[in-house]
Amino acid sequence: MKRITLLLSLVLMLSVVSGCASKEKQDLKSIDIAGSTIMQPLVQEVANLYNMTNQDIKISVGGGGSLEGLKGLIAGTYNMVNSDVKADELLTAAEAGTLLGQETCAIGIGTIIDTKFTTEMSGVTQQQLVEIFTGKITNWKGVGGPDLAITVINRPAQSSIRALFEKWGTGGAKTVEGNTSLQTDDTATLIKNINATKGSIAYLEIPYLFENTDKVASLYIDNVEPSLENIYNGSYKIWGYEYVYSKKDASEQVSRFITYLKSEQVEGQIESMNFGVISKLSAKALKERQ
Repeated sequence: MKRITLLLSLVLMLSVVSGCASKEKQDLKSIDIAGSTIMQPLVQEVANLYNMTNQDIKISVGGGGSLEGLKGLIAGTYNMVNSDVKADELLTAAEAGTLLGQETCAIGIGTIIDTKFTTEMSGVTQQQLVEIFTGKITNWKGVGGPDLAITVINRPAQSSIRALFEKWGTGGAKTVEGNTSLQTDDTATLIKNINATKGSIAYLEIPYLFENTDKVASLYIDNVEPSLENIYNGSYKIWGYEYVYSKKDASEQVSRFITYLKSEQVEGQIESMNFGVISKLSAKALKERQ
């Protein structure tokens, strides 16, 4: 009899704990988001739109980078994280296995030079791009330009945008470190370094590129301009997906916001900020990413 009573007490205790956990998930009053800095302004705008009809939830959107965001998600610091690359490229398989990732939009990357240099250079082939960023071509005359040394301005080794560029821009080949004193993931500093360094070359996310066309110019690759239209039709190859990650047992509020972030309701906002809408990717573009 004592044994039965003990078992009943244990079952009751577990039911109470389970009920409290469910109530905690249901009563979540805020969503803390971090991760990709390029995605931060977009997700903030989407959060503002979401809060117009969902005023009961506070959404805080920060940056910090994909890797730090994903680590914070695992640690429980954040409820949701944006990442420029898949989690399994930054975390261990065991860590990534605890998370749920979804594609949210497309991000293009343009190869950039100083605007003053466009009178001498307008584009390169895909193979020439690879050879420049892997250090095989070190002078612009090697790609039909002036007799001028090429200064590669790369991103830091841990940069997720560098990982994305190496995956789709150089076909998996590791890029040279370039002038390490100029390495940066800060857009304003990167543009300043390009403008101040004759013959330099770098790469920049298309949303930032379109905001700074008065300061830097994009090189055409195989005569194709980096643009959303050319990403959609599959002619421009240097792009990847942006991802949103949560725990697999994320709260209802987090799941609802992620659903909204991926919905048709915000496609206009996504495109207005120069990210690609996934539903507009052509069969050719999608095939490139299979």
